[in-house]
Amino acid sequence: MIPFFPKAIANKGLTLYLISLMLVSVAFMSYAMGLVWIILGLVEVSVFFMLSNLLSMKWGVLSDKQFVKNVFWVAFGLRMAWVIFSYFFYLNQTGQPFEFGAADSLGYHDEATWLTTEPWGKVFDYLFISRNGYSDSGYPLYLTFVYKVIGPNILVARMLKVLWSSWMCVLLYKLASRNMEEKVARMVGLFAVLMPNLIIYCGLHLKETEMLLLVVAFLERADYVMKSKKFNFVNIALPILLAFSLFLFRTVLGAVALFSFMTALLFSPNNVVKKGRKVMIAFWVILAVVVLAGSIIMNEMEELWLNRNSNQENKRMEQTSRGNQWAKYATGTVMAPMMFVLPFSTMVDTDQENQMVMHGGNYVRNYMGAFVMIALFSVLFVKKNWRDFALIGSFVIAYLGVISLSGFANSERFLLPGLPCLIIIWAYGISILDAKSYKYVKYWYVVVPIMEIGWAYFKIGSRGLF
Repeated sequence: MIPFFPKAIANKGLTLYLISLMLVSVAFMSYAMGLVWIILGLVEVSVFFMLSNLLSMKWGVLSDKQFVKNVFWVAFGLRMAWVIFSYFFYLNQTGQPFEFGAADSLGYHDEATWLTTEPWGKVFDYLFISRNGYSDSGYPLYLTFVYKVIGPNILVARMLKVLWSSWMCVLLYKLASRNMEEKVARMVGLFAVLMPNLIIYCGLHLKETEMLLLVVAFLERADYVMKSKKFNFVNIALPILLAFSLFLFRTVLGAVALFSFMTALLFSPNNVVKKGRKVMIAFWVILAVVVLAGSIIMNEMEELWLNRNSNQENKRMEQTSRGNQWAKYATGTVMAPMMFVLPFSTMVDTDQENQMVMHGGNYVRNYMGAFVMIALFSVLFVKKNWRDFALIGSFVIAYLGVISLSGFANSERFLLPGLPCLIIIWAYGISILDAKSYKYVKYWYVVVPIMEIGWAYFKIGSRGLF
């Protein structure tokens, strides 16, 4: 078992980023990224790979309590630094403290600012009665509550995101520590702390940070209630309520959460989760679903399922109409096999500044995809211990599978909820590396630059810019 992030793998990750960036910039010189985007990407990649290696070794000897403190406060510091920097960066670049081409984020802010002036009765009527569904009511409700307390202060609201994201890192570590060896779980905590995408979203006025906290909190509490000695109504009710809260952010997430909970109950080994406890928890989950069945939420789920094929087709047509001529080829059949490494990193300038801001973090996802493959192969065919990862595995596979069929298969925002589970799988894949499996990682070192060059070609070619 490898108890830390090896220096050779970390250094190779940074080296391959530089090689990929150089090859893409030379091959598509007319569309090479500007210096500011290159610097941002280099910082993102360097912080992740260099500190993951250094801290995974230094923090390996700490007590559990001290490790948790370090995880929280380092995450807090990195995120707070980005929030303050990005606030003024966006103000300088766009004239307002919002990202380039801000749409949803600006809408959330304006909506919450207006609702702050209204009584709570009007707020609930607007968010839960006047609308056709609940799937995008959770974040406006949260932001309205925050604004009613602190006023419509953009910077303070984002500082709260720093708190939520830092706590999410701690919860992810706790979830991992119950499912794998302690030092491997510590890698999970560190990867979450340093993952660029998770840091960047703290500086955006979007729902993703709060949504991810709920996702990880659900997984951690669901895992806890199945394995803990403390078994009472509150412990059962909490993960169910957290799963229902996800319906207020994204309908698919709530449905996948309940599905993964039932899957874990069905397939977890009896020596891990006692049969009597499985039956009791399953009873309450089924009861909750029955109550849910007559609600607007179930109607939303049914509509999404019935329209799944047309929704994907409409999305591809909409992308094609906006100039992305090759989007029509991004079918579920094409995208599904790549879901564990997506989204690809945008290393060319096609006037998509937000993707260039995030390109370093997306590269990390591409590079670390090798360890997902190794982990999946091991739990399915070598160790055959997939039942031990029933909750985590069923959640990420189900969610990414749905997204691959939705027309948003390379959308970083839609893929983000699967990232916490992928981070756990990265760490596990690294921990089980041996000479035989590392041979395949070396092949991946060749695949990664090809992947980045191929995506750059696709980005430029699909817009008819050649």
